[in-house]
Amino acid sequence: MSMKRERDPELGEDDEDEVPAKAVRSKEISEDCRSRHCPYLDTINRSVLDFDFEKLCSISLSHINVYACLICGKYFQGRGLKSHAYTHSVQFSHHVFLNLHTLKFYCLPDNYEIIDSSLEDITYVLKPTFTKKHIANLDKQGKLYRAYDGTTYLPGIVGLNNIKANDYANVVLQALSNVPPLRNYFLEEENYRTIKRPPGDIMFLLVQRFGELMRKLWNPRNFKAHVSPHEMLQAVVLCSKKNFQITKQGDAVDFLSWFVNALHGALGGTKRKPSIITKVFQGSMRIFSKKLPHPDLPAEEKEALLLNEEYQEKMSESTFLYLTLDLPTAPLYKDEKEQLIIPQVPLFNILGKFNGSTEKEYKTYKENFLKRFQLTQLPPYLIFCIKRFTKNNFFVEKNPTIVNFPITNVDLREYLTEEAQVTEKNTTYDLVANVVHDGKPSEGAYRIHVLHHGTGKWYELQDLQVTDILPQMITLSEAYIQIWKRREEDDDEINQHGA
Repeated sequence: MSMKRERDPELGEDDEDEVPAKAVRSKEISEDCRSRHCPYLDTINRSVLDFDFEKLCSISLSHINVYACLICGKYFQGRGLKSHAYTHSVQFSHHVFLNLHTLKFYCLPDNYEIIDSSLEDITYVLKPTFTKKHIANLDKQGKLYRAYDGTTYLPGIVGLNNIKANDYANVVLQALSNVPPLRNYFLEEENYRTIKRPPGDIMFLLVQRFGELMRKLWNPRNFKAHVSPHEMLQAVVLCSKKNFQITKQGDAVDFLSWFVNALHGALGGTKRKPSIITKVFQGSMRIFSKKLPHPDLPAEEKEALLLNEEYQEKMSESTFLYLTLDLPTAPLYKDEKEQLIIPQVPLFNILGKFNGSTEKEYKTYKENFLKRFQLTQLPPYLIFCIKRFTKNNFFVEKNPTIVNFPITNVDLREYLTEEAQVTEKNTTYDLVANVVHDGKPSEGAYRIHVLHHGTGKWYELQDLQVTDILPQMITLSEAYIQIWKRREEDDDEINQHGA
């Protein structure tokens, strides 16, 4: 006699067959043997465990009810009779499995739950958690931790896999993970777990995946000294409707712009309602804009038009999450050795765009405008995007001009309006991240310099490679994106070590 059992969510989707009553009873009995000692724990191979990849069954490609085999590291669906995990355990004598959703351990094919404190390091790698005390101390120490594979690493200064051509995204993710208030927010899932999203909204996946990646990057108990951003990037491909890919090189500034705005929206932020993104990065400016007559018009007509109201200067207020700095056109002449001269420009020269008096011409399809800018509010963390690429109808050109900048003590007071100079107490910034683009526009590579707040030392990260670097070497690179931290009055002296 056989009985039809209820659908058990713990079993794979392929377990709908009828199961003998005896098997059901033995399953129930074995489920009760929770404290039973598992003789196979010493077969677990921690060196093959990798939880950075998508939680998919390697056979059915289903997301539902996926278990990791802790002996070979592969993922399988279900654990009931005829499920992929069950079959794998019988076929290969691999007996210890972890449910990637519930974080419970099971012994197959006997099908009992294993409760053993020696397995806690595995669940912590799968789902790292941080206490408020731990987070508060992250920037106060520079202790090296040893990964299971024997390599030492500093949490937060961790290499990211370049799966194929995703270094443009890696550098942005590494830069943002080293902005303390942003990092602290995402290290605690409670901060955003209850945010209400409309039904069917996929954008919140970005928030969840970014939080998971942040916790992995700062995990002090990792099995290896690098992390794969695979799940994060899959969310990026999905949420950007394939505008950003893993297999095709993208532009780091385009990605940064899309990503911070998408996170802001997914966290429930609007123009009026702030999010952690706007609290950390948003400043404001005044834009003075003046329409210009068509350059081909006769001089008298131009003068007449300039008297019309349409051609008078108008002022508007605008917020920003980053400032775009324009490079002067690179000269084409060569030196006596026939080498192209790589020009240099001080940072303060290109910041002049925001002094309220420098005018710049902007051309649209139909009209030309003269614009000038002045800052009215400075954010706690200021992002500069240095415009290295210009696109025309035929190709993308790169400007190799080197920007000379100090690593610390950049005072932006002179770029504020007079009213803002009175209200803004702290206007001095120190560099915390510097993204560099090397090579040609289409086939170049990205790397990043980050300041480790706990030690005050600088590190260069290029995909999986992490090396320390002298601060004076940072200014010799073709900087593309920079993140600057506003110096607060109570800042520790340790933050100035990178000078």
